[in-house]
Amino acid sequence: MRAALIFTLLLGFVDNSTFAQNPNTPVGSPTAGQTAQSGTPLTLQQAEALALRSNPQITIGKLRALQAQQYVRETRSALLPTAYLSLTGVDAESGSRIAAGGINNPILFTRAAGGAAVSQLVTDFRRTTNLVSSAEFQAKAEDKNAAATRADVVLAADQAFYNALETLELVKVAQQAVEARQTLVDRVQALANAKLRSDLDLSFANVDVSRAKLLLLESQNNYQTALATLSAILGYPDEQNFQLAEPSGEMEPPDANAQRLIAQALAQRPEVASLQFQLEAAQKNSRAEHDLWRPTVGALGVAGLAPVRDPQIPHWYGAVGVNINIPVFNGFLYNARAKTADLQAEAARQKLLDLKNNVARDVRISWQETNRAYARLSVTQQLRGQASLALDLAQQRYNLGLSSIVEFSQAELGKTEADIADTDARYQYRLTQIVLAYTTGTSK
Repeated sequence: MRAALIFTLLLGFVDNSTFAQNPNTPVGSPTAGQTAQSGTPLTLQQAEALALRSNPQITIGKLRALQAQQYVRETRSALLPTAYLSLTGVDAESGSRIAAGGINNPILFTRAAGGAAVSQLVTDFRRTTNLVSSAEFQAKAEDKNAAATRADVVLAADQAFYNALETLELVKVAQQAVEARQTLVDRVQALANAKLRSDLDLSFANVDVSRAKLLLLESQNNYQTALATLSAILGYPDEQNFQLAEPSGEMEPPDANAQRLIAQALAQRPEVASLQFQLEAAQKNSRAEHDLWRPTVGALGVAGLAPVRDPQIPHWYGAVGVNINIPVFNGFLYNARAKTADLQAEAARQKLLDLKNNVARDVRISWQETNRAYARLSVTQQLRGQASLALDLAQQRYNLGLSSIVEFSQAELGKTEADIADTDARYQYRLTQIVLAYTTGTSK
């Protein structure tokens, strides 16, 4: 009679205990729980802002864009006048001539003089203009590369943020599994001590606890790895403790029209715009290389004074002139340069075509992944509900002695797997949305 009373009380206590997992109850591991309580609050928008401000790749992209702008100034300088001052002092055998080392034999006079010279390119039949245009398109391409780097960093920050959130939720699921199965071990231990359950039941319960603890250890390790990755992307040399805030808002279904997304990606992706500018730069450079065969016309003006001079030298001098250079033959150098530029332009065109094909492929694959992840949401929710129902039924059957602990353990395992699958489905859908926005060029 006493044994029956003890058995009844223990069963009632088991019924009222929560060894069925409740994923909405935030029970974290010591590591994850302390992190969530004592860490620095961090939202998704803050993570993106930190990454854009601190990630070295952002600075590198900006520096390359600034460097390209200086190349434009460097090339454009050929269109502007060149002026320089000269100071000359000569002590010579007055009236002597240079007799060796050259065709010209200028007369040498003792003198001290100063003067200025100004030269200006009159025309090279648009060769320099094409070179300037090529440099400008290269600068625009670098600006787009900087924008692409920005999108890459934002994508990496978003992925790291959601991965950290998901691993934190999985730590909670694993912690709940450990607590629920430890509770079952304690109850079965009490029943076994009262000779109301066999030691085999206790062994099965202990095995389940060990499995749950292994899952918890793995989840904690994954969470620390995710935190380290997030910290590095945000520009921190060491791992930071963050209190990650769950993004608000409902998960919208994906776009139904993949072709519209592909067109949007081809129009907005910075990588496509960058290669388009690089193609135009190569075409301008090709035209400039073909213009090498055209004449170059330049003007030169000089003026100066000779306060200390030989009597035969005038007190001042001045002259202007025009110089025309007409290329005739240079060992086929210009032909080779023009052919090389043509091949580079064609290579840039093919590279742009290949990128457009890859972008269209990436958008379509990402769109399909997003649709699959969205459809998976309802399936995992149904699986979670059915697993909860199965666990409740298995618990009642075990309490009534109608089934073994193996059946109950399988139901608990199925519930844990369903919780993990549902958690993974929710965050994977958000991740696929982020990747789809990135591939279509609509990321932040």
